Amino acid sequence: MPRLAYAILTGLIGAALLHIIIILALPNFTGRDAYTRVLSEGAANRFHRLADKRDLAGLANMDPYLKIAVCHFDASAQPLRLMAPPGARFWSLAIYDTASNEVFSMNDRTSVEGTLDVLLATPVQLTRLRKALPPALAQSILVELPNPVGYAVLRTMAPQPSLEPGADDFLRGAVCGAFG
Repeated sequence: MPRLAYAILTGLIGAALLHIIIILALPNFTGRDAYTRVLSEGAANRFHRLADKRDLAGLANMDPYLKIAVCHFDASAQPLRLMAPPGARFWSLAIYDTASNEVFSMNDRTSVEGTLDVLLATPVQLTRLRKALPPALAQSILVELPNPVGYAVLRTMAPQPSLEPGADDFLRGAVCGAFG
């Protein structure tokens, strides 16, 4: 019987210590999710280029051949249009919600004529647009957002130093702005 009491007492003390450690450590882990880090990159509706090393927000571009830009948005008031100039040898786009769940992704091979032209909108906004689709959106890919708040990650590849200026121009010319 004393062994059982000792085991129970040890378990309770250990559980109490573990809970105290978790509660004290929790502030160190809050605000370190991807969405919060993207928010700290800068203003909304604008692509922000990630440095090739870890930046102040904690985001990093660790692959020397990839050039990456991020944009956070809120499409609840009006749709958002993502565009970039042609010319990149490879690009990919991923849209995430605030919980970092991927909502949509595509690349130059799955786009219309290899160009980036995507419209992000809520279901109600898309219904209105589809009733009278503007000619400017004839070649755009329309994406329905389950949650109007999120972020986009745009990547392009430059596996050789001679391709880096083209990749830089592609990201510099990328637009993440309100439509309408």
